[in-house]
Amino acid sequence: MLRSLLFIILCSSSVFAQQNFSEDLAKAAYGLTQDQVVYDPRYFVIPYPNGDVPAGLGVCTDVVIRAYRKLGIDLQELVHQDMLAHFNLYPQRWGLKRPDSNIDHRRVPNLMCYFRRFGIELPKSKSGSDYQPGDIVCWDLGSGILHIGLVSQYHGGSGNPLIVHNIGGGQVIEDMLFDYTIIGYFRFEPKE
Repeated sequence: MLRSLLFIILCSSSVFAQQNFSEDLAKAAYGLTQDQVVYDPRYFVIPYPNGDVPAGLGVCTDVVIRAYRKLGIDLQELVHQDMLAHFNLYPQRWGLKRPDSNIDHRRVPNLMCYFRRFGIELPKSKSGSDYQPGDIVCWDLGSGILHIGLVSQYHGGSGNPLIVHNIGGGQVIEDMLFDYTIIGYFRFEPKE
């Protein structure tokens, strides 16, 4: 009886911790929509670790990177360290011979690979209720252009959760979950 009760308490605290992290991530992402950001896909040389492109500039991946960074998680370092150890497991679309800490974490295919390796890849769904705050969604916009955003805690007129992303108009929150083909759906909370 005591073992069963302890097991229930431990499982409940784990679920509670996941919910708090996911909610905090969604809030961090929403907070980014208050910043004025111009879409700018240029290559930047940035510090490592904890580097960021200049304030006021960014792309879709920078929304995800910045939201995690608000929670003390540096995707630049995490992705770079994994790519140093397992470069061959990452997409080879750019003709690079080795990892580049300035750009690797800012590429959607690399983030998808990392989240598959260290997060939870969830089944893609056509039901908005399956997408939870703090979840990461990736889309194919067509012509080989990929996109990434974070599920917010808010819902739009469609009833679907709003997405925090940057598709060209800065860091915004929009009702666009099913506007494009979903190619990846992840939940990622780093292990301590």
